[in-house]
Amino acid sequence: MTCRRCNCSLATYCQARYFEAMANILLISDATVVLDELLAVVDDGVNEITTLRSADHLRTTVDITEPDLVITDCQVQSMGGIAICLDLKLEESGGRLPHVPVLILLDRRADVFLAKTASAEGYLVKPLDPIRLRHAIEALLADGTYRDESYKPITVQRTS
Repeated sequence: MTCRRCNCSLATYCQARYFEAMANILLISDATVVLDELLAVVDDGVNEITTLRSADHLRTTVDITEPDLVITDCQVQSMGGIAICLDLKLEESGGRLPHVPVLILLDRRADVFLAKTASAEGYLVKPLDPIRLRHAIEALLADGTYRDESYKPITVQRTS
């Protein structure tokens, strides 16, 4: 496989300082602001982007487009990001869909528990910033995980 930016071999360090091959990314959000933020980071002319504004055709879209990564907002019309993640994992376990890593964009830190329970490969707590989002995407595309440590409560040690 070669880099789409400079045609170097991805087995070596890319001349353009990227390890990027074309990624197929599915974005799910009914909020235009969130989609705009995501597109600003992932739509670099190299990646193939598909967007959904609801999860009504989620399974069909995943089956047809075979995304390398699904990025979903926590609240999407009638089916939120947690339900989307659970649905994809259940379809995978039933052999009806391939494995697709899921990155959930959480509205608050308290939702981390739900993202972990849904077996999401990654989560980010809003507000989003391009650097954290890029790190999360790169980690998940490399078959890793991403756990956002932002807004994590500080543990205070009591002294006697």
